[in-house]
Amino acid sequence: MAIPLDQAEVWIFDLDNTLYPASCNLFAQVDQRIGDFIADRFGIPFGEARAMQKRFFREHGTTLRGLMVEHDIDPVPFLDYVHDIDATPVDPSPALDRALAALPGRKVIYTNGSVAHAANITARLGIRDRFDAVFDIVAAGYVPKPDPRPYRTMTESFGIDPSRAVMVEDIARNLTPAHAMGMTTVWVVSEADWARPDLGGVGTGDHIDHAVPDLVAWLAEVAGTAE
Repeated sequence: MAIPLDQAEVWIFDLDNTLYPASCNLFAQVDQRIGDFIADRFGIPFGEARAMQKRFFREHGTTLRGLMVEHDIDPVPFLDYVHDIDATPVDPSPALDRALAALPGRKVIYTNGSVAHAANITARLGIRDRFDAVFDIVAAGYVPKPDPRPYRTMTESFGIDPSRAVMVEDIARNLTPAHAMGMTTVWVVSEADWARPDLGGVGTGDHIDHAVPDLVAWLAEVAGTAE
């Protein structure tokens, strides 16, 4: 059951395409580097690497998980390589910084990326100091969302009562375990087929409590910092 937002004790935010707009298209850089990594690792043409990459994503949740399960790839060099990107397409967001500062409760980032990637992006946005913790793919035991196990690990590690927590995500299916645990869920509306509730394999989206087209504007309204 969703709680009034002013009663939330913890806010859990996804990172990529959530705290910054998907229009920044940072994933295009990551996507290219994932393909390059696979092509180099297996000595195959880029087109074959891209096909492998997309199959891993569909079948395992992330390309990294597929590489680890099927080929025993060391995750550390992979994460270092694919997240070595140019973050300048992300503009600083003073409005987001103000909203996060005024928002009641603790703030946590939960990402399928790495702590280093989160630090890079939040520094660029100007919000790095607004978060109490980052729960990344390493802390999750390299098990990606939406597998429910790392959600439980995160809440236990940080002492989070799910019934008093709000989770914000751009991929609708990643909110399914959060809803099942009793979190209030916020979907940052995306037009990407794989991110939508109807095409992402989770039905009509009954697990979504709030669907917001503009996260910064919505948070500013919730936090009382809207101008």
